[in-house]
Order: sequence, then structure tokens, then C-alpha cells
Amino acid sequence: MALWTLIGLGKGRATTKWPQRGSNDGQDGLFGMPRYNSEACSPDCSACASICPTEAITLNEGGGAHVDVDYGRCVVCQLCTEVCPTGAMTASADWAFGVRRREDLLWTESAADDDTARAPDPARKPFRRSLHIRHVDAGSCNGCESELQALNNPFYNLHRFGVFFTPSPRFADLLMVTGPVTHAMRGPLLTAYEAMAEPRWVMAVGTCAVSGGVAGGSYACGHGLEGVLPVDVYLPGCPPNPAAIIEALLMFLDRAPQRVQGGRLGK
Repeated sequence: MALWTLIGLGKGRATTKWPQRGSNDGQDGLFGMPRYNSEACSPDCSACASICPTEAITLNEGGGAHVDVDYGRCVVCQLCTEVCPTGAMTASADWAFGVRRREDLLWTESAADDDTARAPDPARKPFRRSLHIRHVDAGSCNGCESELQALNNPFYNLHRFGVFFTPSPRFADLLMVTGPVTHAMRGPLLTAYEAMAEPRWVMAVGTCAVSGGVAGGSYACGHGLEGVLPVDVYLPGCPPNPAAIIEALLMFLDRAPQRVQGGRLGK
């Protein structure tokens, strides 16, 4: 018997029971998206907008909140929380930011509950207990790939949800894209998408795939999947952690609710 088999038998089951309530999601102490409190924001301050490397925070001259926050562009660098003098931008553990609509990542004054954000897609019903994913690295720095690899470790054990990665787009139901979609990878990405059978869906994993990230609009790429492919699930983060990826997949399969509305994370 192999040594690692003996070690495994001695340690027992390593897989977490999460997402059951009260179970360990493996993200203790993790910084999530910065939380914005418009009531604490000073109208004479532009520190957070000036330091944001991806223009996720921009000044709003039209009244209401002093700044607009686009979490689809946030790389979770925490610079805004460090320079904010009033505490309007604070650090949080809000990492589960998967949404079905791009506009749900935009902070609004009132996060109104929207039934359309939770409406199930009848075409996804056959895949709620089994889903096959084709991953395409469209110019990533490999940060997202590191988190994707962790999905199949003993702790997260993605297969327990009936979700599997496949090497061929012909057997895939969902195309998972990472990276800002460089010009060199645009063609191969479209080829992979076109090889998928209908019905087919697309998930943007990481801020680069959602909006381009720090490289967005440069000489090498556009703004992620914007204008390239129709996106069914947006998951920002730099990179999003394994638990966030799993939660977004379960949301896509209608096995978990969408918790983000108007740029706010609910329960």
C-alpha cells in the first residue's frame, strides 16, 4: 500500500461539508471586496478614485453618492481602504460576488431585490446535477488557474457537486474563461465556443475576464469578454477563491441563490 494512502487513511476525511451552514469554507481571514458606505463619504475627497488602478471607483458629479463603484473592475488590492480618511471604504470578507447580470456588480444607493436576477433558466434544468466545464486561459497571469486547481483538491472536492472539467469543448456545457482575452487568444477562444453543442453557457472568472482588469484596454487586449462572447455568470476577484467559484457554479445551476444586488452582498 502506498505511503500516501496510509497517511490518508490515518487522517480520515479531508473534504469540507461547506456549503452546509456552519461548515468551514476555507477562507478565514481572507480580504474580500472593499465595502462602500456612501454616508461616510466626504464630497471634497477623491483619494479612493485617484488611487484605484482599474478605475473601479470613479467620481460621480451627478448627485447622490459621491463615487460610483464597479465591482466588476475591482482587483481587491485594498488601496482604497488604506487611503480613505473617513472610513467610507472599509475592508471586508465579502468574497462571494458571483452574479448573472453585469449590472448587479455596480454599486447603487438602494440595492433593490430583483426577481429577474434569480429567475431559473429552463434550459439548465438537465445540468443541475451534472455539469461539464471547458476552461480556456485567455491570457491570464495564472492566478485564477491556481485557484481552479484547488477545486479538485481533497478539501473542496468539486466532483461531489457533480461538476467536472473536460479537455474537449465538444463535451462541455459551460465555457469558463480566465484572463483579459488577449488579441492572440481571441481566435482560439471563439473556436472553443463554436465547438460546443447547444445549449452552451459562458462564465467569466476573475476581474480580467469580467472587465479586463489591470490590462484592460491596453495594446494587448480589450476589456475581457465584453463584446466577445455572451456571458451568463460574472465572478470578479483577483483571483476569486475556490469557494467563490463553487458558489458561483451552484448559483448558475440554481442550487444556490444570487446574493449580490446593487453591488452589495446579502445573506
